[in-house]
Amino acid sequence: MPQPLVRAILAALLVAAPAAALGQAGSPTQVGPSQRGLSRQGGAASETAPRREPSIRSLAARERQRKCGAEWRALDVADKAAQGPRWPQYYSKCVRRLKEQRA
Repeated sequence: MPQPLVRAILAALLVAAPAAALGQAGSPTQVGPSQRGLSRQGGAASETAPRREPSIRSLAARERQRKCGAEWRALDVADKAAQGPRWPQYYSKCVRRLKEQRA
């Protein structure tokens, strides 16, 4: 009777020991990209992809977002409720208004 029990315990220890050793050495989730020598894009850390210049459309969108954000922060609570209770609704109306002004 003791032999099957001992065999089962030894089998469990043999399976658990490598898993415990891997946990102590550090799992891939604990090692950051800089420690592995890889960047986010999958290349070497020393290589950096050249940044593209923002397009005219994206620059215009950023400018509209800045203008609408400044207007939103300047509004009182009552004005915010009248314009639209939340930022996405206000931003949508503001962008539409700014695009109409440009056209």
